[in-house]
Amino acid sequence: MNEYDSAKMADVLAASDGYQRTTEPDEADLLLLNTCSVREKAQEKVFSELGRWREWKTARPGRQVAVGGCVASQEGEAIARREQLVDVVFGPQTLHRLPQLLDATRASGRPAVDVSFPEIEKFDRLPEPRADGPTAFVSIMEGCSKYCSFCVVPYTRGEEVSRPLHDVLVECAQLAASGVREVTLLGQNVNGYRGAAGDGSTCDLALLIHYVARIEGIERIRFTTSHPLEFDDGLIEAFADEPKLANYLHLPVQSGSDRVLKLMKRNHTAGVYLDKIRRLRAARPDIALSSDFIVGFPGETDDDFRATMDLIAEARFDSAFSFVYSPRPGTPAANLRDGVPPAVKQERLSILQNRIRQLSDEYCRGLVGGTFPVLVERPSRRGDGQMAGRLSNNRWVNFDAPADAVGRFVDVTVTEALSNSLRGRLAEAGATA
Repeated sequence: MNEYDSAKMADVLAASDGYQRTTEPDEADLLLLNTCSVREKAQEKVFSELGRWREWKTARPGRQVAVGGCVASQEGEAIARREQLVDVVFGPQTLHRLPQLLDATRASGRPAVDVSFPEIEKFDRLPEPRADGPTAFVSIMEGCSKYCSFCVVPYTRGEEVSRPLHDVLVECAQLAASGVREVTLLGQNVNGYRGAAGDGSTCDLALLIHYVARIEGIERIRFTTSHPLEFDDGLIEAFADEPKLANYLHLPVQSGSDRVLKLMKRNHTAGVYLDKIRRLRAARPDIALSSDFIVGFPGETDDDFRATMDLIAEARFDSAFSFVYSPRPGTPAANLRDGVPPAVKQERLSILQNRIRQLSDEYCRGLVGGTFPVLVERPSRRGDGQMAGRLSNNRWVNFDAPADAVGRFVDVTVTEALSNSLRGRLAEAGATA
């Protein structure tokens, strides 16, 4: 979502004032800092970065600094008061107003701050979508209404608001016309999507996936991030029926302990979660599955942690994002007594990550020898003249292919499983799609 927002900031400024990106700060007239407040000490990291920008700001009159994203939404005017080099503070829902905010601070000489939540207005004011390659993000909703006790997102991005069905389909069609072959549907709680349709009905995520799959040129569909509560039968059926839906699901669970899940206000049990995973695997037996875990939530016991490890053993995630719990300001969990020693948290995190790594290695070894359709996305970052692309299961593979293969699907046989990627070779010279 932050990557999507950053791209839209650049698009807005290019359309309004002709701004162009540069990799050299000395060439820049404007520095934008897009921020995330999910992890610990996010605010301090923001101010530390801004401190490094003071010399740049004072070196030439007229230079401007703008801070956006979730830390900006959370802190608001306090950012400009604490760091006087900041000209504009804006939230995720007001990035489309960035040109007007920059004009306002130039005219007044005072910081301009707008961290409001104007719902769907942002999407109506953004320039036409564009893409720099064969893949693109499409934001279909904003905000979250789940209010998990540890999470700051509802306070920084607002309540759930879904884009109308027609608007999403038009954006996907425009991207397809520009050469995009794969779209990732984005939302803080993407499977809570409930877009208004033209006939007065409401479209959920499963139906949206089927509509997007009918758009000429779109050959693969992904979505992220999901909440288990609304991962429903319709989505499971979509995995069974829609071949363009990628063979991958990221479904955060956070903990395998029902007691901890209740403290987290997740409103589901480990049993409910695992039942959905079992039904999903019945629909797509070879699906790749990843999740999120918070280790050391306040009051987590050894038994609670064992329950998490038991859930991992049954679900057999092939990848995961896992972190030690850190309190986020303004969230209910920040008021809970945290009696878990830091050393215990780190030990549990190490155990969990090692187990996920074992499962990941096992999963990747199982891919060796198989042949899969791969969307060629870019030159390999290895810098050895190879190309890189992703399998449907979201695994990157590097292989020899001509540069003009970018944007095409090719069949690749996996020849080797490395720690962070796969190696392969073209199974045939031509594209398969």
